[in-house]
Amino acid sequence: MPDDIRRALIASLFGTLPIFAGGVVNSIMVAAIIAGRMATPVFLGWLAVEVAICALRLVVLLTCFRNAARGRPTPTDVYLLLGVCWAGSVGFGAFISLLSGDWVIATLACMSAAAMVGGVCFRNFGAPRLAAAMIVLSLGPTCLAAPFTGEWIMVATFVQIPFYLVSMRMAAYKLNGLLVTTMRAQAENQHLARHDALTGLPNRVGLMHAIEERADRRVALLYLDLDGFKAVNDGHGHAAGDRLLTCAADRLRTLLRSGDFAARIGGDEFVVVARGVDRRQASSFGERLIQEIGQPYDLGQGLVVRVGVSVGVALAPDHGEDVPDLLDVADTALYLAKTAGKSRCVVAEAPAQAAGVV
Repeated sequence: MPDDIRRALIASLFGTLPIFAGGVVNSIMVAAIIAGRMATPVFLGWLAVEVAICALRLVVLLTCFRNAARGRPTPTDVYLLLGVCWAGSVGFGAFISLLSGDWVIATLACMSAAAMVGGVCFRNFGAPRLAAAMIVLSLGPTCLAAPFTGEWIMVATFVQIPFYLVSMRMAAYKLNGLLVTTMRAQAENQHLARHDALTGLPNRVGLMHAIEERADRRVALLYLDLDGFKAVNDGHGHAAGDRLLTCAADRLRTLLRSGDFAARIGGDEFVVVARGVDRRQASSFGERLIQEIGQPYDLGQGLVVRVGVSVGVALAPDHGEDVPDLLDVADTALYLAKTAGKSRCVVAEAPAQAAGVV
């Protein structure tokens, strides 16, 4: 399973505070009512354990929310373990209530445990094994108590409860499968919408999205155009042209630093966005791209071709913040690079300077 989907499934287990509060209020209220009716050490101890577990779950949940908002690690394992403990506490309450011989509290405790099962299944179907464990711990103890109630009819729970547990477990896995399938399809559609099908690089939409979400305001946008690509494409066929574009994209990836990215925005045009570089560094990077991408390409079947690359550079925020503005400035610089003899890098002048390039 892809990491992004796994992270989303884990995040879904936390739910929201209102959902959390509903389950906590119900279980504590039931435990308090029963402990008030049966004020024995075992029931009072159960109430104390229930309150302690729910309080710890609230503290851990708030910690997870706070850490996630700050981009810090969350105590997810502790939160899930406390969820399992909570289910065990609910099941224990049903167990001792059935053994008490008081059918009022037994009914109340078992109704609470049964009501919890539905919520556990549909709230935790992102992790079906967790849901199954919580269902077994919350409702399974009623089967263990049945032989000791003195009522032979309770033996029916040995058929009823396991059947119910299996059904809810299957429902959790089914919902999980549907959710994962939907998330995979959504992720694939988003990838296709933002990436070039031939090279796998981001397309124009992906480029705009990446620049808009950048953390570093100072970036250089390098607009690349392959010199001589049309001759290869026309002289050796579109298949050779596609292989050349794929090879150029692969070579481009190897030249990127951490945090940089490249995109293909159409035909033989590529864009590289380099973060945290100044005018001189952008020019130096452009020259390196010209040198490396201009090396010969072995396209197979004995076909070796060589193309050049012209580069126009725009700087953010000097030449603007928006992608269209940066592309326009870089495109103008690229035109000047081509008219100056191709296989050149031209950095657009700062707006405060006279019109032209350096």
